[in-house]
Amino acid sequence: MNPHPDLLEREPAILVLEDGRAFRGDAYGAVGETVGEAVFSTGMTGYQETLTDPSYHRQVVVMTAPHVGNTGVNDEDPESRRIWVAGYVVRDPAVRPSSWRSQRTLEDELTAQGVVGISGIDTRALTRHLRERGAMRVGVFSGAAAREPHEQLLERVRTAPQMSGAALAGEVTTTEPYVVPAVGEKRFTVAALDLGIKAMTPALMAQQGIEVHVLPATATFEQVQALSPDGVFFSNGPGDPASAEHEVTLLRQVLDARIPFFGICFGNQLLGRALGFGTYKLKYGHRGINQPVIDRTTGKVEITAHNHGFAVDAPLDGAVAAPGNPAYGRVQVSHVCLNDDVVEGLECLDLPAYSVQYHPEAAAGPHDAGYLFDRFVQLMTASKEGRA
Repeated sequence: MNPHPDLLEREPAILVLEDGRAFRGDAYGAVGETVGEAVFSTGMTGYQETLTDPSYHRQVVVMTAPHVGNTGVNDEDPESRRIWVAGYVVRDPAVRPSSWRSQRTLEDELTAQGVVGISGIDTRALTRHLRERGAMRVGVFSGAAAREPHEQLLERVRTAPQMSGAALAGEVTTTEPYVVPAVGEKRFTVAALDLGIKAMTPALMAQQGIEVHVLPATATFEQVQALSPDGVFFSNGPGDPASAEHEVTLLRQVLDARIPFFGICFGNQLLGRALGFGTYKLKYGHRGINQPVIDRTTGKVEITAHNHGFAVDAPLDGAVAAPGNPAYGRVQVSHVCLNDDVVEGLECLDLPAYSVQYHPEAAAGPHDAGYLFDRFVQLMTASKEGRA
């Protein structure tokens, strides 16, 4: 029987930030090197869903929870076909998983998928640094690469592409359309644009009696129209919304046709841009499953799952005319983050369209925002009745 890898001497590893700060630790997962944008996730659970969320494409994720890997990895919880993070940073990886659902260790999965990580560093100090200085480029180097001069490693980090201006939806989207059938009686047909969709989203819509046609990010309005959809959905996804010109044009065509629309995360930012609002990069973003958001319609506070580094620049108080097109009527901010007053949702008052910045599919929880799928059904029902 081979000894557990934590009982063996690990390869050295070093994490280098673009401002020059470095943290030394041990290799975790694949040995090699990787670069990306350093971001931190505050969730204490749900690491498997985080790793397989396409929104994390080209990001090196720092876990603020000190113990990671406790429940291993299984084949039921992934949100997509692969791990998308560019790198993984943990403080104290589990020696062995303890869960009846576990099929293999987290480190074995990272190694198998070529994800370079680092362990044994002060992730609290790193997180505080990112909060103070903002998200920035980072490199993780292990094995032979970790022994190279600091100046060479820093140069590789500083020449890596930045997240601002990055058009990444095309790198994570499905290559071919596919259908998630309705559970039970089919009530609606929805065209869902895959900008980095998580599997739980169409699964939850299917439970509402929705037949979900998932389309590539390159889909045209004609392809959407060909489905005769009762609604259109834009998913979460990575990258800068300012770079998504094709998707914004498509969304404006959907709004012009008065087809009910629901967007989450990246879809919220694209609705904002389609209406004429700007977007901007947050200092360090919102990531984790414990972010408080107030629903201004009900006054209730939801604990929600987030993963976004960009936000919509819209006035928080009262309804305003859509700045990009008077025909779109009035728009109001429907949800606000209680930590920093960032826009977390938009609602069109004269169009059948709304969106939220967070992840109501709640993989891996919490479930406070599940009602937003009910709201989509209500919107499509009202639209159908209006056409009858």
